[in-house]
Amino acid sequence: MLEDSVQIGSLVPAGSPEVSVTLEGRGLKGGGRFGQTTPPLVEFLKDILRRYPEGGQILKELIQNAEDAGATEVKFMYDETEYGVESLWSPDMAQHQGTALYVYNDAVFTVEDWNGIQEIARSRKREDPLKVGRFGIGFNSVYHITDVPSIFSGDQIAMLDPHQTLFGVNESGQCWNLKTEMKEITELADQFAPYFGMFGSSEKTMKDGSFPGTLFRFPLRMTPSQLSGNIYNKEKVLELFESFKADADTVLLFLKSVQKISLHVRESDGTERMLFQVTATENIDDKLERPNALKTLGQAIDSYSNGVPSSTITCVTYQVNIETQDETAKETQRMMWLVCNGVGGRGMCAELDSLADDLKFMPTIGIALPLTVINKEDKGATSGFSGRAFCFLPLPPGEESETGLPVHVSGFFGLTDNRRSIKWREVDQWRDPAALWNELLIITVIPRAYFTLIIEAIKRVQTKKDQDFPLSPTGTYRAWPDSKQVKSRWKPILQPLFNELLQEQVIYSLSESWIKVDQAVFSELDIDEDISETVINYLQSSGMQVAKVPAAVDFVLAPYVTESTEVKKVTPSLLRQVIRKNKHKGPSQEKLLLLEFALSDANYSDLIGLELLPLQDDTFTAFSSSVSEKDAIYIASEEYPRSLYPGIEHRFILESIKPSVMDSLKKAAKSRDQRTTDSSQPAQTLRTGPHHTGQEGFCLISTLKITFSCSNC
Repeated sequence: MLEDSVQIGSLVPAGSPEVSVTLEGRGLKGGGRFGQTTPPLVEFLKDILRRYPEGGQILKELIQNAEDAGATEVKFMYDETEYGVESLWSPDMAQHQGTALYVYNDAVFTVEDWNGIQEIARSRKREDPLKVGRFGIGFNSVYHITDVPSIFSGDQIAMLDPHQTLFGVNESGQCWNLKTEMKEITELADQFAPYFGMFGSSEKTMKDGSFPGTLFRFPLRMTPSQLSGNIYNKEKVLELFESFKADADTVLLFLKSVQKISLHVRESDGTERMLFQVTATENIDDKLERPNALKTLGQAIDSYSNGVPSSTITCVTYQVNIETQDETAKETQRMMWLVCNGVGGRGMCAELDSLADDLKFMPTIGIALPLTVINKEDKGATSGFSGRAFCFLPLPPGEESETGLPVHVSGFFGLTDNRRSIKWREVDQWRDPAALWNELLIITVIPRAYFTLIIEAIKRVQTKKDQDFPLSPTGTYRAWPDSKQVKSRWKPILQPLFNELLQEQVIYSLSESWIKVDQAVFSELDIDEDISETVINYLQSSGMQVAKVPAAVDFVLAPYVTESTEVKKVTPSLLRQVIRKNKHKGPSQEKLLLLEFALSDANYSDLIGLELLPLQDDTFTAFSSSVSEKDAIYIASEEYPRSLYPGIEHRFILESIKPSVMDSLKKAAKSRDQRTTDSSQPAQTLRTGPHHTGQEGFCLISTLKITFSCSNC
């Protein structure tokens, strides 16, 4: 064992042959210095880039930063301008004076922001659950594009250099203050020229010593570097823009501050043009609706953060209009959304509260229903719409973000570290607290927010029925989840949602009133339109509330209504029951249609008492259980035409009825005759055949296959 101070050279006498020496630190033997080391900055960032997606998600991260800062507008600019290279910090800066991507927002960096952007291994936003971009690695995704990102905000301009070569050995950046270092900034005119004349920055900004916003500049990587081999050019930047445009109609849905985002290009000759813009605007009828709703939500979030007990989930609902302008395609699209945001109450779920405190999360949820006019006759939620999962901003498209719901759902979800998908409790991460948090959030807060959204949609349909509201009463059903379509991860929403929803007046009857499930009679009739209309009108005139609902709504009625609630359907049995109770006083044609429906289930024994049997003298008689000859009604045939029995038209069935109805009546008669030999069966109401006095008996006329009463068989 050698002392630390011993030099290797002193161990080898002059002129001695070579000596092989193996050195071993004392730490490996249990003593001396020992400990873990951090990788070089470039290696650390490379690891982030390997895990973090390239593409449109980069732009979303920068939008999140703007949202966190309270900005209302974000602008992206691809700039081909080549700036001077004479007065630079160092000659090596010349390669970063060309084509760049700029990102502007109208909020100013705080001291915490300046400190946070330097601490790449830890996000200051973790301590503030109200910040969207709380994951720490978001901003660093820009290193896919650039080697030297810079920030101009307030009175400071800062440049970052992870390679630590531009500003000195082991120096990863440099910062200048407009107020205290104006002399140096002026001397390095070319160095700072890219920051002026862009998005409102001007010579006046220099004189005032402050820029009222934030401007990021990302010089495009023109040659591979140690950090990344990604080469960026105009084509790749425009691909980023196109990727953003794919989600542009929803990117503002759940943001509270940012309300406008635009994409721009500045050509090498200085020509600027806007390519695309998306804007979120308030409800035209009530411009204070959204601000007031967000204020209420903010107060509830503050209460939760401060530990104020609450037994309710606070929900606020508002309309938001989103307009996209594509200057390239010369297209403008407008869409209206109904958005409900909710925050859980402190004390409603102890496990959720504990996780919220540990993870610095907030139990907030947003639900957005698209409102759009399909056509003038059929107004409702977007046809064929498929909901996705958001974490404030839309998660990348694909199976991971699909929910199977007819609404978009945003939540303060725990995400994988690359922010591409929601964490779930798998076998290998069953105890992951963020995954458990997500499941609890889905069970506790989402159903209530979803319920509130549907109820609010119905209220707006009721109160705005005379206005141009883009949702019809029956269109509200499109907000209901189709339990067969919902992805398995999201099915826990259904039970609590429907348990609550089906207790309210959410069914729209054909008589144009909102009723509860137990007040409704549901029509699923897929029959002749005249029959259907007659049956429904009769039931309604008898005091019943008939409703037609989509198959998806009908499918959830039975499984989710309470045991005490009966789901009634329009059936021949129900019709017979109502006619028996209320009679029918309408015209003959209606009676015939009702008879046709009453016969359709072939339950002939349930016809007794119904005054629906049409006679040749244009009257109707009741189906009777009597077996006496005086009560018999006959069906004429070719062998025994009615002309053989003059004066008894009131004893013959109307011959002009539909053949299908006549067939059913013959079957009814036949079923009666077959049951007369069984004393346990009630006698049938209809008898058929020629009438003879004398000995009673039954015989079968083979050509007609019906039973006759006669005396000479």
